[in-house]
Amino acid sequence: MRLAFWRAGKDKAVVERAIAKPKTKPRVEARPASVVAKQAQVEAGDIDLHALGSALARKRGWIIVPTVLALVASIAIVNLITPRYKSESRILIDGRENVFLRPSSDRSTEERQALDAEAVTSQVQLVLSRDLAREIIRKNKLAERPEFDPVLQGISPLKSLAALVGIGRDPFSMTPEERVLDAYYDRLQAFAVDKSRVIVVEFQSADPDLAARVANSIADGYLVLQQNARQDQARNASQWLSGEIESLRKKVSDAEAKVEDFRSKSSLFVGTNNTTLSNQQMGEVNTQLNNARSMRADAESRARLIKEMLQSGKPIEASEVVNSELMRRLSEQRVTLRAQLAEQSSTLLGNHPRIKELKAQLGDLDGQIRDEAAKISRSLESDARIAAGRVDGLTASLEQLKKQATSTNGQDVQLRALEREAKAQRDLLETYLGKYREASTRESIDTAPTEGRIISRAIVSNMPAYPKKLPIVLIATIATLLLSSGVVVTGELLRQTAPRAVAVLTPSRTAVRHEPEVDPIVEPVISDPAPLQPDIAADADVTEFAEIERLADSLRAAGAAAKKVTVLGTASGEAITLSALTLARHLARDARVVVVDLAASSPTIAAVSVDASGPGLAELMQGQASFAQIITRDKLSRLHLVMAGRPGFDRSLLQSPRVTLAIDALLRAYDHVLLDAGSASDLPAELLTANARAVVVPDASMEPDARTLMCEQLSAVGFSEVTMLSKPVQASNGAETLRVVAA
Repeated sequence: MRLAFWRAGKDKAVVERAIAKPKTKPRVEARPASVVAKQAQVEAGDIDLHALGSALARKRGWIIVPTVLALVASIAIVNLITPRYKSESRILIDGRENVFLRPSSDRSTEERQALDAEAVTSQVQLVLSRDLAREIIRKNKLAERPEFDPVLQGISPLKSLAALVGIGRDPFSMTPEERVLDAYYDRLQAFAVDKSRVIVVEFQSADPDLAARVANSIADGYLVLQQNARQDQARNASQWLSGEIESLRKKVSDAEAKVEDFRSKSSLFVGTNNTTLSNQQMGEVNTQLNNARSMRADAESRARLIKEMLQSGKPIEASEVVNSELMRRLSEQRVTLRAQLAEQSSTLLGNHPRIKELKAQLGDLDGQIRDEAAKISRSLESDARIAAGRVDGLTASLEQLKKQATSTNGQDVQLRALEREAKAQRDLLETYLGKYREASTRESIDTAPTEGRIISRAIVSNMPAYPKKLPIVLIATIATLLLSSGVVVTGELLRQTAPRAVAVLTPSRTAVRHEPEVDPIVEPVISDPAPLQPDIAADADVTEFAEIERLADSLRAAGAAAKKVTVLGTASGEAITLSALTLARHLARDARVVVVDLAASSPTIAAVSVDASGPGLAELMQGQASFAQIITRDKLSRLHLVMAGRPGFDRSLLQSPRVTLAIDALLRAYDHVLLDAGSASDLPAELLTANARAVVVPDASMEPDARTLMCEQLSAVGFSEVTMLSKPVQASNGAETLRVVAA
């Protein structure tokens, strides 16, 4: 016992004496180990393999004789059956099409996409169609062969009796076609090769030449059937299109006649650029109106500019004045007079008659120029008034055309609707004409492309495909061997498991006296038949479970005060772990409970976990796993489990302060947290004792004074309450414990 954090050194001798094992043990009457093992095996309900082997050897005649008879019978039967020969042909479904016969709408596209599995399966059903079967039967004259029509060779009395019983069909109640079709489909097999577009056609017959010929006929007939289907499709399409074309021609003629008749009645004649005359006139008037407005504005602005120049006395530099012939001549004369005036002014004074004459002529020319400019201005104003009048006239005309267009808008809408209808009918007629020409061309071609092609033709086979002699003989022989052996083994098992009076007896209570130890291979002797006695071991198990169940009820009633429970003790690690699991499973029936393995001294936690190789606290301390990864579930209950770590982890990681933080986090998430501390020899005291109750699992031989001392020391260390079990859950009862608690 090494519970160093609560046991003082001075008390070591006392505690060791208290829990020391006695040097003597109860002595019971000894018995040979082999007899004891065999009796324990029988009592436990296990199978005695030695007895089964003896039974097989003893009754070998019941096994060998039926096996030999089955071997001889199977050999005789497979040699009497008429052999069948199988031939196969293969068809590739590639969906190919002649590029020259492809419809014009598809000539710009690429080749068709690969056929899917459903399309290939559909082609297999086409190979198995009855229409093709009738054609193959007629072509190869199968109805004339006794192999396909059993009536031709007579019906055996055995088959007639089987038909009367209802095992088979009476051939005489079937038509000849039905009999031949049944035989045909019984010998035909068609299937698609996996992950390919290849169809395999297999046919069996007693005649190998017939098998190959029929297989090839089926492949050829399949291609012919496809060609006929395509030609029929093209023929039907051309017939339907011809009728639709005649109907569409009448519809197109009627639609175009309606358009023209409505246009003439509503005067919606079409001019240039496919526009009506009213719209065309409106556009022309609008253009003239815009030009008149532009001319009016231009004339008014020019006249106003000339007036402003005349009023300000500035030189008149308008283009109309400058470009006038009269103004050009007056300007030239003015330039000549100014030159003469300048020449005379150099020699004559200002009062000289010549100078005055020249100045008078110059002034007269200036007046003429201004008068001419005024005339041009008045002419521009006249042009502006003329343009204004034209604007008014065009505006009136435009308004009149607008009113006329408004009145014809409804008629124009009706006309456009009629034109659309006529155009749609005309386009549909052209489309049908193109398709009709293509369908007529396809109908006239004798070799239309098919969906497949034959890639492997059937050949004559020399090896029979049915029956498979060696496999049939082996299967019949081995099946008979196993069946007869099973009958023998079943009888022996029923004999072994039959109820016996001795099997329910338990060891009688014998006097026990303390003597020195003897050979450990001893067992209690089952005495002669005696009155039945209670099962002491069963009573002990019931006592253990009752004690743990009472403890679980007290912890459940304590509520938050029993949130953290530390399970430790002086028993073996397996016993402590089993006790902790049993208590936790009782609590987990109506609460959220987790068991934290801090001892790692027992493989039980990993055995009952749904993830035995999962990470634990050690990986959490190293940062290699998260909380969600270290929490696993119990296989048999709602209990959650947290293991110490994977095998070989460093136990010093469990002494880290972060372990206390992890336990605190679990306390916030669960109703009860049970710590499996084992002997707790190397764990921090604060981790186990803080706000915790202790459940002590003592060694079975621990004396009462040592138990009392241990409880006192644990209370002194810091546990709020200490509960000591009377005895641990034994490892030998582990399987039964798991079943009882899970139930």
